[in-house]
Amino acid sequence: MAKILMVIAPKHFRDEELFVPKEFFESKKIVVDVASTTKTQVHGMLGKSITPKLLISEVVLDEYSAVVFVGGIGVEDNKLYESPEYVNLAKKAYLKAKIVAAICIAPKILASAGILKNKKATVFSSGIEYLRTKGATVSNQDVVQDGMLITASGPNAAKKFAEKIYDMLSS
Repeated sequence: MAKILMVIAPKHFRDEELFVPKEFFESKKIVVDVASTTKTQVHGMLGKSITPKLLISEVVLDEYSAVVFVGGIGVEDNKLYESPEYVNLAKKAYLKAKIVAAICIAPKILASAGILKNKKATVFSSGIEYLRTKGATVSNQDVVQDGMLITASGPNAAKKFAEKIYDMLSS
């Protein structure tokens, strides 16, 4: 049975980028756990909230088939792409051959982990140059898959992003 870890900023994640995929996965009977650097209630940019089940430091990667990094201004405000916890989680998940996915500005975390080097990816427009400086080939598509990596451009791509992750889990 597949299990997915969704990773959010400690504040100001993008609501649709968490809840649209999460609800889609759960409708397919996939267990979804949410992790952050806090286990207290976290508020999204648009006002929804969630209480993460796990601290990033508590994550046991072997329990998950996919690790999904959620975007939002919290990624930028907290510079999660410079956070050893977030960056190392992405790197370790990739090295364990998990599906590693990120939406909106969160692909900067994957780029910082070095796992987008020489890979095709997409990102919210403000992250394009950062990904390029880290060696990614940036596409302007809504959702891009390159091997076990899936990136998406933002909230409007949330459903397509979830469907692509689900397709990979199912194949």
